[in-house]
Amino acid sequence: MALARIYRPTKSAMQSGRAKSRKWLLEYEPASRRDPDPLMGWSSARDTLNQVQLRFDTLDEAVAFARRNGFDYTLIEPQARTLKAKSYADNFRYDRVRT
Repeated sequence: MALARIYRPTKSAMQSGRAKSRKWLLEYEPASRRDPDPLMGWSSARDTLNQVQLRFDTLDEAVAFARRNGFDYTLIEPQARTLKAKSYADNFRYDRVRT
């Protein structure tokens, strides 16, 4: 039985927008460890399921897919974003702490 993990990916540090972080992602847990190829040195695994990533618009669709195919899955809930109120004028405040 394949193990899967369902989560909403976070944006990388190189992104300014959240384009690919709105969909839910289903990834399979690795069933075998990665070993270096003796000839080329590339890391490879015996199972090909660790290369599969499925994207779903909603969490319900991802869970329904996992249940329909009989996968054991782990659901990782996303953390809520904390927005910090910023103002350009705060950079020039008189009482700003200088280090």
